[in-house]
Amino acid sequence: MAAELGTGTDKATPFESAVVPATHPLRPLQAGQVIDGFRLDRHLHQGGMAQLWQVTAVGPGDGIEKEMPLIMKVPRILGGEDPASIVGFEVEQMILPKLSGVHVPRFIAKGDFTRQPYIVMERIGGDSLRKRFDAAPLPIAEVVDIGTRVATALHELHRQHLVHLDVKPSNIMFRPVVDGAGGEAVLVDFGLSRHDHLPDLLDEEFELPMGTAPYMSPEQVQFVRNDTRSDLFALGVMLYHLTTGERPFGFPDNVRGLRERLYRDPTPPCTLRPDCPTWLQEIILQALEPQPDKRQQTGAQLAFELQHPDQVVLTERAARRTRSGKMKVLSRWFSAIGNQPSERASATTQLARSPMMMVALDVANGERELLDTLRLTVGRLLQTEPHARLACLAVMKVSRLGMDELMEADGSSKHVNLLVQLKHWAHPLMQSLKLPADTQAGRVTFHVLEAPDAASAIIDYARKNQVDHIVMGARSSGGLRRYLGSVSTQVTAQSDCSVTVVRAPVRAKE
Repeated sequence: MAAELGTGTDKATPFESAVVPATHPLRPLQAGQVIDGFRLDRHLHQGGMAQLWQVTAVGPGDGIEKEMPLIMKVPRILGGEDPASIVGFEVEQMILPKLSGVHVPRFIAKGDFTRQPYIVMERIGGDSLRKRFDAAPLPIAEVVDIGTRVATALHELHRQHLVHLDVKPSNIMFRPVVDGAGGEAVLVDFGLSRHDHLPDLLDEEFELPMGTAPYMSPEQVQFVRNDTRSDLFALGVMLYHLTTGERPFGFPDNVRGLRERLYRDPTPPCTLRPDCPTWLQEIILQALEPQPDKRQQTGAQLAFELQHPDQVVLTERAARRTRSGKMKVLSRWFSAIGNQPSERASATTQLARSPMMMVALDVANGERELLDTLRLTVGRLLQTEPHARLACLAVMKVSRLGMDELMEADGSSKHVNLLVQLKHWAHPLMQSLKLPADTQAGRVTFHVLEAPDAASAIIDYARKNQVDHIVMGARSSGGLRRYLGSVSTQVTAQSDCSVTVVRAPVRAKE
């Protein structure tokens, strides 16, 4: 299903609901016309499935901010010739009101098919990602920035029980940056999407794989519509294109061509672009793995890797310089024959199985009993969450004036010493996981922050990296705690995620 809110011109394929471009809307629309209290001001875009109008609320406008720019999306329908476009529009009418936040346009109103079908929503003032694709390959820093913002947006939508299933450049927009704020990625066009709490009308009524051919995941080709990792595959395709200027799987025009991504791997990005960092190739090729279990499991994990390249574990994917040989492709082809993907749980259940966890430690000054208890607590959590990622975090306090001495008396770096202590604390934990060394390293990462306020640094880090669960120790009782207050109390009060505060066991009095 083609995107209509972007400015792109992605070609329609048989897998995009077999859309036949309409030549007339349901009702002739003209500038100045008023529909249910919305005046049509200017025609903005004419697509194969819908047209877009800039509108102004002239009625009572219940809850509508007068300064908010609005857009009306009206489906183009040819009496019965394109049932998929009608169903897709109905799907979007059901889904958009259930979504909220900066990563989606704000829903305003809708009209049903008995009179005039439409959706009125917030108009996003920024550009679509489609324009930047025309300039690919882009600078690596820009690729990373775009990927981080899109992965963050996808993770938030997945948290709201949604799988988009049509992630592509023309369906991604960016909010304008004003006074240093804004710039968030916004997903649009939910006509192919699936929501956990709504009926999947497309799955019930149609028997073709649906999506945009270059960006469809292998499981979408196999009619799976409830896997959040399908959206991460599409993001991997976009990162590949932005990095190399080429599509990893071309633009197939039939099901046979689509199925090739189940067994053929793309040319490694470093081969097409020698200055591509190996860590970025690792991230991209992992996102493009045919088997969802081998990809990053959440958008938060993918965004984390893009923001922390030093923590990316390089596997054989990073060393590839050629595509797989004929024998390996043939072996994958035989494996793909008749292979059916396993059933997946709901979007939110999938995210719950792959949480981002963080343990905040005072390894330099903390009590040994408390550090040991924290290790045991985190170990139990990781054992029960096999797909969880753990960030071990320490805060090196510095003054707001930046006049601190960053070297120890022996000439060593305080920052490096703190990092070494973090890894020493985690060593027994890594051993207890009983995983291959490369898997352990990718699952547990280490970070030292330099900040004047420990609590604020922990809270900001958790928000930026979409942490689901913070584990930290409680400061011992005493005059210092009463005077300075508790870091754990501030983190618990101000964090957006769950916080577990651990205390050291109380020693029995002799």
